[in-house]
Amino acid sequence: MKKHVVISCLSLVLLAAASFFISCEKEATSKKAVHITDPAKVAMINSMKNLDGNGRLYELDYTVDYKLDQVLASQKTAVNDLFQYVAYLLYDNLQTKAPQVDYGAGCSCFAVPESDGSGFIMGRNYDFRHFAEDKSTLLPTSAILVHTAPEGGKRSISMVDGMHLGFGRGFYEEAGKDLSLMMALPYAALDGINEDGFAIGVLALNEAPAKQDSGKPKIGTTVAIRMLLDRAATVKEAVNMLKDYDMDMGETGRSSYHFFMADATGDYAIVEYTFGGEQENPGNMEVLRACDTLRCVTNFYVSPSMKGTNAGWGSTHGKDRYDIMRRTLQLNNYLLSEADAMSLLSTVSQDPTDEMTSMTQWSALYNLTEKSLRLSILREYGKAYDFRVE
Repeated sequence: MKKHVVISCLSLVLLAAASFFISCEKEATSKKAVHITDPAKVAMINSMKNLDGNGRLYELDYTVDYKLDQVLASQKTAVNDLFQYVAYLLYDNLQTKAPQVDYGAGCSCFAVPESDGSGFIMGRNYDFRHFAEDKSTLLPTSAILVHTAPEGGKRSISMVDGMHLGFGRGFYEEAGKDLSLMMALPYAALDGINEDGFAIGVLALNEAPAKQDSGKPKIGTTVAIRMLLDRAATVKEAVNMLKDYDMDMGETGRSSYHFFMADATGDYAIVEYTFGGEQENPGNMEVLRACDTLRCVTNFYVSPSMKGTNAGWGSTHGKDRYDIMRRTLQLNNYLLSEADAMSLLSTVSQDPTDEMTSMTQWSALYNLTEKSLRLSILREYGKAYDFRVE
């Protein structure tokens, strides 16, 4: 009987010790988000995966409500105003200083049917080099793949440049790093695909930021991407949704942007905002499609109306990449296998230079038929990561 008591006491001691160490381990691995206390949000932040083991590629299943309707209704387009409002909506206690966010995107995109007739694909390089304050030192960033499944909306996966939110390489493991701004990841997407096979990417243009002022609700670049991934099944639907808003790209003050989009029906389009009359900022929405020469795009306008402008036809920004893509597509009768498509992304990828829109951070090959993504980061084409919209 005494022996039984001793064993029971010893078991209790061991159980207590195990509980202590488990508690310590959980505390040691728990991530710090200063302004997040809701258990569901904390659990979500703590669930992020470091996919490459070196802090260069992360994956997050975004499982809480990011309140898109309220963000759209706010009509916040200036980048720091937008993310301050997102913090107001999604943080559990507000910080006194607004989040500081910055954007930019070099990039290349194309869309073609697969050569074996099995479906349609879209290729996308995201190019952007982050500089330190001296404007020459390289700041390594992290790529973040975000899964979203909004109630009443479409499931999607999208890519975020972590440095735009202040999340550099290895940020998630950095001691003392405030991870609160991870709550804003859905509104920092630069390309992605949804459950219907609609995909979109955004690319920079060296022109005054687009700005429409017709009296419609205003929308900014990345909020538009979020809305379209959540709600558009096709390119046609996406274009019609954009027409319901006044685009305002003045959020960065740096440049304008155009969108490249494609879908599982084989449709594709380039959406640009161009000059008309005496406009100070480009504000005419143009949709360019149904022409094989427009199956690819880089960092100049393809609209004939922009010829002679800073980033119109004749601009050298991205022209070499465009010429390679266009020539390759023509030589292959506008049909590519997935392997050839990734090879083309490799060919037009960029080393880091002193240009801000150099340095390929990731190459994304979206299979619009299978609703999947094959991803390579930092030009490491010998290693690919595969994802599906689930």
